[in-house]
Amino acid sequence: MSLKPPFTEETARQKVKIAQGFWNTKEPTNIAKAYTENSIWRNRDQFLTGTNAIVDFLTKKWEKEKSYRLRKELFAFTDNKIAVQFWYEYQDAYDGMKWKRCYGLEDWTFAEDGRMRKRQMSGNDIELTEDERWFKEGMDVESVPISEAHW
Repeated sequence: MSLKPPFTEETARQKVKIAQGFWNTKEPTNIAKAYTENSIWRNRDQFLTGTNAIVDFLTKKWEKEKSYRLRKELFAFTDNKIAVQFWYEYQDAYDGMKWKRCYGLEDWTFAEDGRMRKRQMSGNDIELTEDERWFKEGMDVESVPISEAHW
């Protein structure tokens, strides 16, 4: 399903959940299809342009971030922009397979055809114990009651 701007609250929420589903597949080539050929990204301290760079970035991301599980929620939207809160957990292959959770925000801008032409991500990672994990194997990420009290 291709949801195009202008967005309503309903279509913005759908767009966020579709993105969540794609990212949880961890398939860089398929994920990159949701972005324009010259899409620009800022991911933390990295700056990328184009779908080839996106595929390369995501391939390297999931070499490091094992057992990745993501949840995204709509934060705000306008006609062609969506802001998203996200949380994901992973085992850090470069740090002794320690469990970590990233908290963050994304700012998305869309082209008329519904593909993303700009993505900016800010996130912070924390280490977790097994008991602190939210997104355990077999658990639906949507079933976790995320609230400020839950942090």
